[in-house]
Amino acid sequence: MRGITMNDENIVEIKNLEKSYEKGRIKALNGINLDIKKGEFVSIIGPSGSGKSTLLNMIGALDVANSGTIKVAGYDLSKSKKLSEFRSKKIGFIFQLHNLIPNISVIENIEIPMFEGKQSGKMRKKRALELLDLVGLKDKAKTKPTKLSGGERQRIAIARALANNPSIILADEPTGSLDSKTSEKILDQLNKLHEEKNVTLIIVTHDMNVAKLADRTIEVLDGKILNTSDDSLTSEEEEEKEEE
Repeated sequence: MRGITMNDENIVEIKNLEKSYEKGRIKALNGINLDIKKGEFVSIIGPSGSGKSTLLNMIGALDVANSGTIKVAGYDLSKSKKLSEFRSKKIGFIFQLHNLIPNISVIENIEIPMFEGKQSGKMRKKRALELLDLVGLKDKAKTKPTKLSGGERQRIAIARALANNPSIILADEPTGSLDSKTSEKILDQLNKLHEEKNVTLIIVTHDMNVAKLADRTIEVLDGKILNTSDDSLTSEEEEEKEEE
């Protein structure tokens, strides 16, 4: 992902974030501190149960912290009561299981996130067709998801994630259930979107081949950030950083 211009502005600011379950017996996040810049591509890695998906859910306001602060795209999620509005306006979600509704058409699935806005039915359909064209599946507009391959369904999920022009795309194991060839196509699609639209992209993955595509890789273990590596640095820049 070298060559992408990142904004100096932080789009994600997390300080001392903690999350536990079962009345505190299970500590999912334990004092996370993290800044992510606007336009950055970040991968989050770690073993199962490390807290990486919980961290992603926090950024996407799918879960609420026990303590600490988290600000995303101008929203203070620690205080905001308009989390649904935040999600619909600022976040595009892509999951390992694409979560498409099987008994409605592809174009209708893509239109769903737009219903909270003020677009007319004609505008929603136009936008959905544009996104289908973007992911190379315009000819599948009236097809139901059950008639598509796994890779095609994931591309539809990407189109749906872009429906409201989000500031951030959050992807949780987006290639986890796909074969290597299809995974490569999905990653190429995400890379293309990141490059052309400069959307902030945050991917949780267990696959190091996926992680190394990012500008920066964050390793999470036992609810803490173990380390972070900037894969966008050249070898010369890395040496300069070490000397500092």
